[in-house]
Amino acid sequence: MQTSLTRCGLWLIAGLLFSGAALGASAQDGHDEDFGFDDATLSEPYPHPSWFKENLHDLQGDVKDAKAKGKRVAAYFGQKHCPYCRALMEKDFGKADITEYTRRHFDVVPINIWSNEEMWDPKGNVITEREYAVREKANFTPSLLFYDEQGNSVFALRGFYPPYKFRAALEYVADRHYERETFKEYLERADPTMSFEPGGLNEADFFEPPPYALDRSRFAANKPLIVFFEQGNCHACDVLHTEQLQDVDILKELENFESVQLDTHADTKIITPQGERTTAKKWAHELNVFYTPTLIFYDESGKEIIRVDSVVRFFRLLYVLQYVGTKAYEDEPNFQYWRATNRPANPAQ
Repeated sequence: MQTSLTRCGLWLIAGLLFSGAALGASAQDGHDEDFGFDDATLSEPYPHPSWFKENLHDLQGDVKDAKAKGKRVAAYFGQKHCPYCRALMEKDFGKADITEYTRRHFDVVPINIWSNEEMWDPKGNVITEREYAVREKANFTPSLLFYDEQGNSVFALRGFYPPYKFRAALEYVADRHYERETFKEYLERADPTMSFEPGGLNEADFFEPPPYALDRSRFAANKPLIVFFEQGNCHACDVLHTEQLQDVDILKELENFESVQLDTHADTKIITPQGERTTAKKWAHELNVFYTPTLIFYDESGKEIIRVDSVVRFFRLLYVLQYVGTKAYEDEPNFQYWRATNRPANPAQ
C-alpha cells in the first residue's frame, strides 16, 4: 500500500508539471522509482549523448550563445566509468520527453573533472576544468549546474535523481521558479497531495534517541555526526533501510559516527550542531533539503563536511562513510578525487 501511494503521488507531479500526452505517459511507465542498479565502477566507458554541446572551454561564450537561442547553459560533470552517470543517461535521458525538454531549453556542456586545461567560467574567469569542478563542489558525478542568461549559477543537482524529480528540476529552472521559491517549495506546491504527515519512519538501532541536543559549537564531540533527513511514505528511504543499511560493512562504518534520524515534516525540537534551537521541519527548510533521504555529515565541531542528497547505492555510501570517518576530507576536499586515488579495499569491488 505504501509503495502504491508513493507512485500515485509521483505520477501526479509529472502530470501537473508537464502538459501533453507523451509526458503524462512517460510518467506512468512504472520506472520513475527504479533505484535498483549496481553502483560498482563500470568496466567499460559509457559516453554521454552525442547531442551534448562540444566543450570549447569557454562557458562564458556558451552562456551568450545559449541566450541568443532562448536557452540556458547546464554544465555537466560526469565520468565515463560512473554507474550513476549511466543511470542518468538510461533512466532519465533515456526517456524521450526528458531529452526533448532538455534540448529545447538547455545547452548541456560536458566538463572534464580531471582536466588541467584552462577554460573560461560563465563569468569570464580563467580556471582549469579540475579547479572548476572543485569550486562548484561536484563531489558526486553526475552533477548538473544550471546558469541563467547572465552566467549566474541558479540551481544544482549533484548525483542521480529518478525521472519524476529530474523532470521537475528542469522545469524549475526553465520557468524561473528559483526566483520565487526553493525547489522543495516548488515540489510541494506542484503537488499538495505530497504533504506527508509526520511519522512512519524506518527504525534502526544505530540512531540516537531524543532529545536531539546536537550542539558542537562550544565543545567538540567525540565522533562526527550524520543527520538522516527522512519522511514517511518514502520509497527511497525504504530502499536505503532495507538494502544499504542492512549491509555489515556499512553498519561497521556507522559505528564511527553519531547518527540521528529526523522527519522533515515534524516539529521535533532540536539544537543544531551550531547551537541554534529550532525544529526538524524548520531546519530542513533552512538547509534546503529537497530529497529524502538526505544524509548530511558534520565534523566534531559542527561544520558540514559533505551531504548526500540524491540516490545513493552501496559503494557510494560506503566510501563516503570512509572518506569522513578517516578524516580524508582534511587533505582532499573533493570526494571524487579522493575516491579515485584512495579507493578503499573491498572484496566486492
